Amino acid sequence: MTLTPPTEDDIRKGGFSTPWDAPMIPPFPFRFRNAEILTVYWRTDPAAMAFLLPPPLCPEGDIACCHIYKMNDTDWLGPYAEANVMFGASFGARQGAYSPYLVLSSDVGVTHGREIHGQPKKLGKPTLDVRGDLFVGTVERNGIDVLTATLPYKQRPCDPARLKPYFDFATNLNLKAIDHIDGTPAIRQLTSRKLSDVVVHECWQGPCTVELRANAQMPIFRLPVREPLQGFYWRADFTLVPGEIIHDYLKVSP
Repeated sequence: MTLTPPTEDDIRKGGFSTPWDAPMIPPFPFRFRNAEILTVYWRTDPAAMAFLLPPPLCPEGDIACCHIYKMNDTDWLGPYAEANVMFGASFGARQGAYSPYLVLSSDVGVTHGREIHGQPKKLGKPTLDVRGDLFVGTVERNGIDVLTATLPYKQRPCDPARLKPYFDFATNLNLKAIDHIDGTPAIRQLTSRKLSDVVVHECWQGPCTVELRANAQMPIFRLPVREPLQGFYWRADFTLVPGEIIHDYLKVSP
């Protein structure tokens, strides 16, 4: 086998990832097939939302949610599990959802989320199971179930258009923060991304429960459950495509 070493132009290209011969970061786009998702909403403390939100993003409402994904077939990553905690936020006229906490069972997914999107992903063990007549979703970090969610099993079919009753979680807003090797700021951005080519195969709705446990490394408990609202189980295909920079802190005069 003849090996061709990289050139400086190769390294300058977008989508470059190390190591050269076994890159960690998947290039866009990549497809998720037959993903199973448990989405639960709860009323929380608006002051807690404001505390977790980087300015100039503004919190919207008093509702948080968690998506627990069972990713059954994903380009590059293979099967894995993910949990995304979000709440409504806005930047000027742009509205979406900010993600203060994410947990994944995939090292590739953790790395991609942190390096490309700026998502604060950490390694953990989300699970989505069926126990008799109940969907049970858990998010484990450090051996502690930091979130447990339940939903009745497929009792009320639902139009997928009703999946977002409180805020547009399809528009994900994130803070991307990366330093130079000398500790000075290299990247300080607000980023935005949407999933593309979304096909929802089934969707079910019902009353949910949400229980949080404290963990200093994954403090979802900072968004306390004042009232559990509603939950959804849905199964879908979607594609992850490039996002955009909506605010660059280093290019804005203080």
